[in-house]
Amino acid sequence: MSDPQWWLLDDLVLARSAVDRAAERRGDEAWVGRALADPATRFVHVQHGSALLEGNALAVTGPPDGVAFDRALDPALDPALDHAPVTLLGIDADGIVYFCVHHESADIPQAHSPGVRWADLRAAGSDLGALDAGLMVTAVALDNWSRTHRHCPRCGGQVSWREAGWSRRCDVDEVSHFPRTDPAVIVLVRDEQDRALLGRQGRWEPTWYSTLAGFVEAGESAEAAVRREVAEESGVRIGDAARDIQYLGSQPWPFPASLMLGYHAFAEDPKIDVDGEEIVHARWFSRSELAAACESGEISLPPQVSIARKLIERWFGEPLPGEWSRALTRPTR
Repeated sequence: MSDPQWWLLDDLVLARSAVDRAAERRGDEAWVGRALADPATRFVHVQHGSALLEGNALAVTGPPDGVAFDRALDPALDPALDHAPVTLLGIDADGIVYFCVHHESADIPQAHSPGVRWADLRAAGSDLGALDAGLMVTAVALDNWSRTHRHCPRCGGQVSWREAGWSRRCDVDEVSHFPRTDPAVIVLVRDEQDRALLGRQGRWEPTWYSTLAGFVEAGESAEAAVRREVAEESGVRIGDAARDIQYLGSQPWPFPASLMLGYHAFAEDPKIDVDGEEIVHARWFSRSELAAACESGEISLPPQVSIARKLIERWFGEPLPGEWSRALTRPTR
């Protein structure tokens, strides 16, 4: 593969990681128990999509008081239960084990310094190193799943944590449940003039433009989803040849549980006819037109933490200025 245009993206902010997930250790209760008690073990604190940070790093701590592993996560069923459950995140290159502690509220444990704060992954992710970014992405994804799967989806029964936090077992029908991941495609469409197609959702600010995206449906391939989503949202038709869709990489997007599969796709019919529901406006940009629109403030691009930004930069040919990014005040992708 000699053409760099076909190389996978290697700078996706939330795809970085520097830990061994140690999946083979999750079912070893004796090992997990020793790791939880080991003074060298570090704990990431997470709640409602945020983690504790100090500066531009995770505020990892030693074993906190009152952590529990094997219990049902439903304080409403047992108000007296104040132990915070934990999940194994992995082991770093130095052999240090990491868990995340799932907090029900944003009350910072008293052991933390005043400089520690809860930080959202969208805003903080691009400032973190590979180790912290990987730990935070996994912790947030698992915490989002834990908060929304407190009961068995089959019978409504109470569930208990198993496999170091990576599964839930129903106490009634004894069925195990695992974290879900929802695949979604995100695509920068290019035409014969090598212009890029960007669109704006109706709920976004007037200057916000991004690539097109959508979930892969049941029984559908990712490539079929690219063609369908682009056509549904913008009216633009992607060519039928395999070369008309170029896979460039993937990035976890735990808001709440997506895996974004990134593509460039090449239009066969560039005529725009937006659906008016999800996408209310779309237009083609040459590189000079996009630069002029961003410099004037007419257009704001997705932030560095998103795969959309990297897809745009791959087409543009170089990194884009940070001041062209939109503020992280509302969800992006």
